Amino acid sequence: MAMMFRSEEMALCQMFIQPEAAYTSVSELGETGAVQFRDLNADVNAFQRKFVSEVRRCDEMERKLRYVEGEVKKDSVQIPECSVDDWPRAPNPREIIDLEARLEKTENEILELSQNAVNLKSNYLELTELKHVLERTQSFFFEQEVIVSTDAAKSNLIAEDPTAAQSRGRLGFVAGVIQREKMPGFERMLWRISRGNIFLRQVELEEPLEDPATGNEIFKTVFVAFFQGEQLKARIKKVCTGYHVSLYPCPSSGSERTDMVKGVCTRLEDLRMVLNQTQDHRAIVLASVAKELFSWRIMVKKMKAIYHTLNLFNMDVTKKCLIGECWVPVPDLPKVQKALSDGSAAVGSTIPSFLNVIDTNEAPPTYNRTNKFTRGFQNLIDAYGIASYREANPALYTIITFPFLFGIMFGDLGHGMIMALFGLWMVTGEKKLGAKKSTNEIWNIFFGGRYIILLMGLFSMYTGFVYNDIFSKSMNIFGSAWSVNYNTSTVMTNKDLTLNPGSTDYDTEIYPIGLDPVWQLASNKIIFLNSYKMKLSIIFGVVHMIFGVCMSVVNHNFFKKRISIVLEFLPQIIFLVLLFAYMVFMMFMKWIAYTAKTDYQPRTPGCAPSVLIMFINMMLFKNSEPFHGCDEFMFEGQNELQRTFVFIALLCIPWMLLGKPFYLMFKRKNASPSLKEDNSLLSLIGHFFLQTPIPNNGDVHQGGDSNHTSSSPKPHDSHDDEPMAEIFIHQAIHTIEYVLSTVSHTASYLRLWALSLAHAELSEVLWNMVLSMGLKQTSYKGAIMLYFVFGAWSLFTLAILVMMEGLSAFLHTLRLHWVEFMSKFYEGLGYGFQPFSFKLIIDSDDDLE
Repeated sequence: MAMMFRSEEMALCQMFIQPEAAYTSVSELGETGAVQFRDLNADVNAFQRKFVSEVRRCDEMERKLRYVEGEVKKDSVQIPECSVDDWPRAPNPREIIDLEARLEKTENEILELSQNAVNLKSNYLELTELKHVLERTQSFFFEQEVIVSTDAAKSNLIAEDPTAAQSRGRLGFVAGVIQREKMPGFERMLWRISRGNIFLRQVELEEPLEDPATGNEIFKTVFVAFFQGEQLKARIKKVCTGYHVSLYPCPSSGSERTDMVKGVCTRLEDLRMVLNQTQDHRAIVLASVAKELFSWRIMVKKMKAIYHTLNLFNMDVTKKCLIGECWVPVPDLPKVQKALSDGSAAVGSTIPSFLNVIDTNEAPPTYNRTNKFTRGFQNLIDAYGIASYREANPALYTIITFPFLFGIMFGDLGHGMIMALFGLWMVTGEKKLGAKKSTNEIWNIFFGGRYIILLMGLFSMYTGFVYNDIFSKSMNIFGSAWSVNYNTSTVMTNKDLTLNPGSTDYDTEIYPIGLDPVWQLASNKIIFLNSYKMKLSIIFGVVHMIFGVCMSVVNHNFFKKRISIVLEFLPQIIFLVLLFAYMVFMMFMKWIAYTAKTDYQPRTPGCAPSVLIMFINMMLFKNSEPFHGCDEFMFEGQNELQRTFVFIALLCIPWMLLGKPFYLMFKRKNASPSLKEDNSLLSLIGHFFLQTPIPNNGDVHQGGDSNHTSSSPKPHDSHDDEPMAEIFIHQAIHTIEYVLSTVSHTASYLRLWALSLAHAELSEVLWNMVLSMGLKQTSYKGAIMLYFVFGAWSLFTLAILVMMEGLSAFLHTLRLHWVEFMSKFYEGLGYGFQPFSFKLIIDSDDDLE
């Protein structure tokens, strides 16, 4: 956990690598994943860099791999994958040539197999269509012969010349197959070109045919078009060409068609046998390729990443050494040096590669080491903003505060158990579930935050136990501490009877933990829980904010801005403690001083003053009129103490507003009396309202020369180098923001009370209006009804109370951390450390795919 307190210390390093060892050295660095390279060729076009030809070779190999992988997936062949530990290393330059040759050979072999299969399937499709044409047109030709014979007989009775009737009986025909969706347009076109003088018969094929190129199913229709005249025949063939119709020869004689069908069936059987053999051979080839496909893909991606990284390097003047710059975590410097040594030794380089740490004023990247448990909490913080370099990391404290505040809003033992079991299922099966790479974004979010969900469920179970709330019902574990000393029949019959809680109506020992279950039956349950949860939300909110303000001391001390502890932290914490922590103290004072057992009249519960009214009067310097002999204040000297607190708190405002600007002004004058500014009030007002330029007669920067390098930590929020007018404006904004936010942020924590009360009431309504309908049934039908009612209650519980209410509580908890807590000390103006890591590169490529 110590490594999460703040980001790792980073060092800017310069590495010198011999060209022959560059590839293997960068490969070793990619395996370690401990460096972030800087681009030293930012002004060079991507196509003019040194290793652009190697990158193109990798692109070509990736293209071949995509084609092979597509063919493998087309045949539903499983591609075995291996764990990260078993991934192959990047191939050396000699292995690259062998890999390229194997990919070329594999692509050509699969291309040849695919082309042969397409040709065979095309022949098979043509023979199948010819068979359907020959079989389905038997009835068409029989009908045509009958029609021709009838027309000829009628013509012989009417016409004087028998040869004319015979010529009218000769009809030509065209037979073929067309796609079913094109048939209506094809039919209309034939009717138009022939003016209705074509007799078209068609029949749809019930079974779909297979497209040889794509393998998709296609539905077709067999047709025969009868016509008269060679000119019309030429027109029909042109229309068939336009509609991509497959025309087939079809004999007019029935016996010839029967013989032709037998020959086609024989050829189809032979072709089917050849197709099966071809498919078996293709399956064997693809199965052998699939075993190596994953390894090939990993190796090519690593090669491409290496050459892309080498393009970031610069060549020295003698062109005998590659120079690169990178950010390295200081603890990983030995690991990086070893990787460079291993890379040089792998190629037998006589000149070793070496690493130099250089000083810089540039802000380093932020790197927070995480593991599978802390990664989810760190992602919550990074979603707000990457921490500035070496800034205190809130993720360490969020591990506890985030699920705890969530549990306050989601306090239910039953609902928390459901959430905890879901998180426990993901945690226990994380290896199995993580191996299944899902494209469902919602599932990936849940799985990434599995430890957060588990802790939120556990803390919700704890707060639900304290609230004594499980699916809106209470548990009587320790026995209620409330008892009735009156006659039972009197109590049950007299609705107007009021029991005095100050008498012996409860035991001397209070309920051990949480709420007494008797509150479940009390008529003032909501009133009590309102006050109870509202005060708890304010207490936890003030403590959370005080902790956030105290965290600023850590940043001030680390960045050597200890004067800010006096000029910023002290007035802030005094202002917060004297006003709002005092209000929390008065809540505890009220709980202790005013009890039902007291015999002192002004200390009875009816005389207990309102803490809210007391706080308002304290801020307005007002007094309330005492009533019924009750005291206005809880202790002697409270009024004087409150006035003192308010006066000191008001003094903290100018302390915050003017302390730091005056200190910087005094420091600059003592440091260099010759460097003076026009810091007059007129200049400040003119700049702020009229946007006039502020005179700056000299360099007021304390950093010295811009080329000066230093390895000491730089202030993450330093505005000390700005002109004095800017410093006054910035400090005024900061002071106003803090003073107002203390009020608004304290009120914002009331969402803990509001969501907790809403969740409890919604759970109770769901129980009373849904599940109790089945529980109240006394007949045998009640069991059947309860079965369906319980299903509806379970569905609403999971969908509304667990998922929707859980998401609402999660978002409100996130806001409390981002705004109310982190704003007190966290800036989040850094940029993340993005190491050159093969694992990260390959995982990101897989996510994009």
